[in-house]
Amino acid sequence: MNRKANRKSPIAMIVSISIVILIAILGSIYYKFEVAQSATEEKSVEPTELENEETQNKTNETEEPVKPQDENVDDLASSEQNGENPSANSGEQPIKQPAQETPPATEEVALENGYIVGQKPATEPTFVKGVLIANKKNPLPATYNKGENPKARAAFEKMAKAAMENGIELVAFSGFRSYEYQQTLYDRYVKRDGKEAADRYSARPGYSEHQTGLAFDIGEKGREDLWLTNEFGDTEAGQWLAQNAHKYGFILRYPKGKEEITGFMHESWHFRYLEGELATKVFEAGVTLEEYLGIQ
Repeated sequence: MNRKANRKSPIAMIVSISIVILIAILGSIYYKFEVAQSATEEKSVEPTELENEETQNKTNETEEPVKPQDENVDDLASSEQNGENPSANSGEQPIKQPAQETPPATEEVALENGYIVGQKPATEPTFVKGVLIANKKNPLPATYNKGENPKARAAFEKMAKAAMENGIELVAFSGFRSYEYQQTLYDRYVKRDGKEAADRYSARPGYSEHQTGLAFDIGEKGREDLWLTNEFGDTEAGQWLAQNAHKYGFILRYPKGKEEITGFMHESWHFRYLEGELATKVFEAGVTLEEYLGIQ
């Protein structure tokens, strides 16, 4: 009996060991299965998270263009303040301009006593709205020599007749001057008073209204001592002329306080002829010819 039991015990031990090994193998297989299953579940979760992230990113991308729209609103407000009207661009969205963009600087012209430095001689006379212009920035050609304008002379004679009815005898003591004669006068004044002073009351050759044949220096007969002086403007004749000359087509060309515009000091004796009703319009506007025509 005991011998048999002893003989079986190794077998039992082998069986027991086999069972343990089998259980271990089964346990290992089960463990690997569980790990594989968990890995499969984890992999199935990752696309969902990625999709959520992509969806969030797409949402953010659709929100980002809102900022430029806000900037366009600021640009539109800025444009309206600057007097622009972007909405008038055929219904198109306003074109955004750089915030710091500045217009190109306008080139400054060098001046000497109102004259453009280095200005080339004129080849043609300047007309603005049909009006012949001769001033410090708009010279006449040296060859412009049409003499005294007949209409201007006729208008002066008519005005002088009206003044005579008021006991005033007007005299046009200086009218048309050629380019060459103006050169002689100007050089004389420069020699006497200096260039800066002469430029205030005498035009350089080519820049004088007298060369147009439309300007007259006017005084009163018997009061020659006041010719070419602003005291003439304080006389009865000067006052009548200042108030009535426009009715006959003449304007006081160089009024008081307008030297920066006309380029010349006040001259109570210098009158310029303008055709039609233009002289009256300029007179009633209370401005110079440059201001009325919008020129320099």
